[in-house]
Amino acid sequence: MEVGSITPKPQPGNDQPRVFRLPELKATINRYGFNSAGADAAGAHLEAFWAGVESDPDIKPGVLGVNLGKNKETEDAANDYAIGLMKLGKYADFVVINVSSPNTPGLRSLQGRKQLQELISFVKTARDNLDWGPDGPPPLLVKIAPDLTDADKSDIAAVILATKVDGLVVSNTTISRPGEVAEHPVGAEIGGLSGPPLLSLSTQVLSDMYKLTGGKVPIIGCGGVSTGEDAYKKIRAGASLVELYTAFAYEGPVVIPRIKQQLAECLARDGFSNVLEAIGADHQLSRSNDRKRKHS
Repeated sequence: MEVGSITPKPQPGNDQPRVFRLPELKATINRYGFNSAGADAAGAHLEAFWAGVESDPDIKPGVLGVNLGKNKETEDAANDYAIGLMKLGKYADFVVINVSSPNTPGLRSLQGRKQLQELISFVKTARDNLDWGPDGPPPLLVKIAPDLTDADKSDIAAVILATKVDGLVVSNTTISRPGEVAEHPVGAEIGGLSGPPLLSLSTQVLSDMYKLTGGKVPIIGCGGVSTGEDAYKKIRAGASLVELYTAFAYEGPVVIPRIKQQLAECLARDGFSNVLEAIGADHQLSRSNDRKRKHS
């Protein structure tokens, strides 16, 4: 589970209405704008959550990520992310720097090479200067957009490798409106598109980032996942973990065991005994085909 995005100070987000469903496509367009009760309120909720876990051995919490955003009016974005990390990192199994929401003005510009390098270096230094105890600091991941040029992706990969950040989340929502979405009555609404229409684009960006980082950086794949086959595509493209959002909103908790069962069937069908064996399999197949062509 990943909570957020959480901003340091409370903010209301964008004006309502700010979320629009495309039920025929199982898709959603949102322009929430980081509506947040703030880091202190989120910290209180997380503190209560972990206290409940400790007091009840029947609760199995799984992996908990905390997704950080910056306040809309903040000029020093890096400091906002560092504040969020310092206040909430102790509750998280991993922390995500969200620089890719399309609904906060100027946020996606933080994905530029210079801006991203400076931001990650600042936040990483802040993290590493804190005392995290015997478990060490939480891994730091960066969440990127699907609407990137090849040059953008190359720059991001170079920064990720240079800063030794712990992972990527690929991807956020898209501002594009493919096919049926453009023709939908609410398709022209401003905001980020999620759900099945995002699957192909987000998975391609995931695949590109896996290749550009040489498979050295763990990637959480998200964007358009609603079936086990979708999750499997993400894994074969290079995802070590998979998240979903819109499918959960449409179908509720029952979607989770169904996807897990379908994913297990996909793995067995292709001869994999576990997820680990399938990570990046499409790239291994591509390299194998390249070698065959060279020797033919």
